Amino acid sequence: MKKQLTPAQDFLKGWWEQNPVFVQVLGMCPTLAVTVSAVNGIAMALATTFVLVCASLMISLIRKLIPDQVRIASFIVIIATFVTIVDLAMQARFPELSRALGPFIPLIVVNCIVLGRQEAFASKNNPLRSVLDALGMGLGFLLALFVLGSIREMLATRTILGYPVLPDAFTPWLVMILPAGAFLTLGLLMGLANWNSMRIGKGR
Repeated sequence: MKKQLTPAQDFLKGWWEQNPVFVQVLGMCPTLAVTVSAVNGIAMALATTFVLVCASLMISLIRKLIPDQVRIASFIVIIATFVTIVDLAMQARFPELSRALGPFIPLIVVNCIVLGRQEAFASKNNPLRSVLDALGMGLGFLLALFVLGSIREMLATRTILGYPVLPDAFTPWLVMILPAGAFLTLGLLMGLANWNSMRIGKGR
């Protein structure tokens, strides 16, 4: 019988061991599309985390009331409700950021990180464990998008979050604002993550 994780492990596993981007390779569309800057990555990850946490809490609370025949449809309706809240709030409070992220906020509805955690975890566990799992996965997603966005922004504009970090003598790599730059950077980061996991595994 598989040993149940502690609440702390539920929270921490999404940061690295089961990181949704670097390990599970989920949510690739927003990961590649919006990370032309660190702030875009942060905004996308925070919006996703809000939806993930709220949907996990709601689904965990009513999991025993949802018939199996309409399980996935029910999950999508609940997720879509919180996505609508995020989308309208961003349009009202952060219109420029909302325009920068474009359709990727509404597309959180079909983000496999969100739906996957509902099916794999929230629908089978109590509210506390579900919220901790969702929060950990959301913060792991935030970490991945921030790192990816920071690297691309730094190499493309010499800045991170708008603050200069590279000297004027550095020639910007314009490829980093293009899809090719996103694939290249993500591939290198995933390779580094896999190498680190293998190194840790050999050390045990």
